Amino acid sequence: MKLTKHEHATLVLEKANETLVVDPGAFTLPLTEVRHVVAIVITHEHPDHWTPEQLDRILEMNPDAKIYGPQGVAIAASAYPVIVVRDGDEIAAGGFTLRFFGEKHAVIHSSLPTIDNVGVLVDGAVFYPGDSFTIPPVEVDVLAVPAGAPWLKIGEAIDYVAAVKPKRSFPTHQMVLSVIGSNMANDRIKAVTEANGGEFFPLEPGQSLEL
Repeated sequence: MKLTKHEHATLVLEKANETLVVDPGAFTLPLTEVRHVVAIVITHEHPDHWTPEQLDRILEMNPDAKIYGPQGVAIAASAYPVIVVRDGDEIAAGGFTLRFFGEKHAVIHSSLPTIDNVGVLVDGAVFYPGDSFTIPPVEVDVLAVPAGAPWLKIGEAIDYVAAVKPKRSFPTHQMVLSVIGSNMANDRIKAVTEANGGEFFPLEPGQSLEL
């Protein structure tokens, strides 16, 4: 399986001529080249994780692709046939096995509502938590680590990686950071990943991991 990081929170995973797209949002350049898409996972309703424009582009090229997300996504994206998934669900999407963990977005501020959010484990290997610190009840090979957000401070990201103890990690959710801020976050995530025996990959948009 090949994992390609795109800008901000978007991931594209490919295997056996099938593609899975995760969180195609507003901070990601238009996804105009994704083919053979069997599924789109949207972890939550915020526009940096999905937009109608991104969905329309993908679905125009891949009209049979299924869309999965929590109830909040189904409400926000009511013009699309979103299949609601919840904590503990497991589904087959083409040749991909998807397991979903978690229920809520991390708290941004007490004045703002806490919305639905599900993390996704792909093929028992790659865990992407969306905007949360959900710790899946399984060993994680590859962890996509949120590196910068209004709801996050770097100490929380460090604690999260230390708790999950992935074999490999890479940063996501970085478009809100400057180059200097992104490098600082990478250094901290790298240090805690390696302290637990793992390996860190400072992926930039367009770069990939072979899994």
